[in-house]
Amino acid sequence: MPAVTVDDVLALAKVERPDPTTTTVRPVLSVTSAPAGLEGEGFPVRRAFAGVDQRHLDPFIHMDQMGEVEYAPGEPKGTPWHPHRGFETVTYMIDGTFRHQDSIGGGGLITNGDTQWMTAGGGILHIEAPPEELVVSGGLFHGIQLWVNLPKADKMIAPRYQDIGSSSVVLLSSPDGGALLRVIAGEVGGHAGPGSTHSPMAMVHATVSPGAAVEIHTGQLAVFGDGDSLTISADAMQDSRTPELDVLVLGGRPIREPVYAYGPFVMNTKDEVAQAFEDYQAGRLGTIPADHIGS
Repeated sequence: MPAVTVDDVLALAKVERPDPTTTTVRPVLSVTSAPAGLEGEGFPVRRAFAGVDQRHLDPFIHMDQMGEVEYAPGEPKGTPWHPHRGFETVTYMIDGTFRHQDSIGGGGLITNGDTQWMTAGGGILHIEAPPEELVVSGGLFHGIQLWVNLPKADKMIAPRYQDIGSSSVVLLSSPDGGALLRVIAGEVGGHAGPGSTHSPMAMVHATVSPGAAVEIHTGQLAVFGDGDSLTISADAMQDSRTPELDVLVLGGRPIREPVYAYGPFVMNTKDEVAQAFEDYQAGRLGTIPADHIGS
């Protein structure tokens, strides 16, 4: 159950229904099932983009669904300190809590609908870990981490950190009141979310009440073709664990530049990635703060 909800969805501003005489519904090109894996120190993820042609993902590089898992006491895990260069990381906590810290002074708790938007640019070090109280108590952990590419002209810009609290997310309703839309970045129906992006894009989390049928299940990714509008519906019957359909909708302007991604770096060429590793090993991507997490 997502943390950000409203008592009366009908009181929200509504997204207008597309005019079928002037808009083209975007067709589904493919549906893929995300394989399961482990990230960082061993927390479970689904690799959302696995098996999808990179041409259909541009400007996005990588996305993990983190969890959904109910940790027992002592089980919560995170990532160790690690570098990034050449892209932006977006961590959206649907439920639960993560603590972020980076080498430029950004950080804090990301919890229950919060988003942290980190522009790695020319280089940054960061860590994401469960707070100590969550490690002791256990609890729900469910979130998304998305990697957004930067164009060549911006890959070496100064790093930046955005803390997007749940209260700043723009909430909208579908015309029939059957869906709650949380606009994190980009614009939907003239309503702009709070996220500031280098690559023009939109990120929306929608919760759709049961209604019509669509063959998309947990852990699946649908790629849409060209067009003007999307229609997303929920099965008339939902299982007891997920009484409503939750969908993350992503869209962005393709960069259409060569991509060479390896480990924590996303550059245009193999030589640029090799240089990033050399710069990291030489300490040129930042310094772990003296009061760092885990110290």
